[in-house]
Amino acid sequence: MIPRSSKLGRMDITTVHLVRHGEVDNPEGVLYGRQPGYHLTQLGHQMAAKLAQAFDGHDIRTVITSPLERAIETGTPTAQHFGLDIKTDERVIEADNKFEGLDVNSNRWKLASPKFWSWYANPLEPSWGEPYTDIVARMSAAISDAITQARGGEAIIVSHQLPIWTMRRFIERLPLAHDPRKRECSLASVTTLTFVGRQLISLDYWEPVEDILDQAADMVPGTSKAQIKK
Repeated sequence: MIPRSSKLGRMDITTVHLVRHGEVDNPEGVLYGRQPGYHLTQLGHQMAAKLAQAFDGHDIRTVITSPLERAIETGTPTAQHFGLDIKTDERVIEADNKFEGLDVNSNRWKLASPKFWSWYANPLEPSWGEPYTDIVARMSAAISDAITQARGGEAIIVSHQLPIWTMRRFIERLPLAHDPRKRECSLASVTTLTFVGRQLISLDYWEPVEDILDQAADMVPGTSKAQIKK
C-alpha cells in the first residue's frame, strides 16, 4: 500500500507522492515532450480514477501537477476526491528534448541520421536534452515547496517519467545518466518520499494500476508491463 503520513513523537512526518501521468492518446507514437494537446486515453482516465481510489483515506493536503494536459487530467480525480484545487507548477514539467515531435519509436533508424550526430556528443549530460542536473534542481525545489504546503500531511506531485526517475536516481546516489529501458516508473505509478522535517527517511515505489498496465501503450515502458508505443 502507499505509505501514509503520520507523526513520530513530536516530529512532523510529511509524505510527497511523485505520480506519473496515465496513458496518453498518441496514435502516431510521437515523442510529445512538452508539446500541448496530448490528453489521456480512456484507459488513462481509468488510471487516474484508480489513483484517486488508491489515495482514499490518506491525508492529502495539496495536489500539484505539471502544466501539461496529461498531468492535470491525471491529478484531477484525486484533487476532486479531497476537495482540492489543482496547482500547476512549471518545475515538474516534462524534460526538454531536441527530438520532441519525432515519431522515434516507429523508425529507430531515423535517429541515426547524420543531422542528429552532434546531439549525441555528451550522453552523460545529455546533449540532446535538458541536463539531468537541471531536472534535479527544479524537482528538488518543487518537492521542498510541497513539504511546506503539506507539512505533517501528504502532497501529490503529478509529473513525468524522466523527471521522477532522475530525481529517484539522485536520491539513491546513482549516476543520473541511465538506460531508459531500465526505468522503474510506469504509467500512473507512485514514487513516495517520506520526510521527518526536511530530512528524507524513506523512498517507496508502487503501481496502483498494475492490473491494467498490460493493456497500455507507453513511449518508454521501462520495466513495466505496458507495451512500447509505435
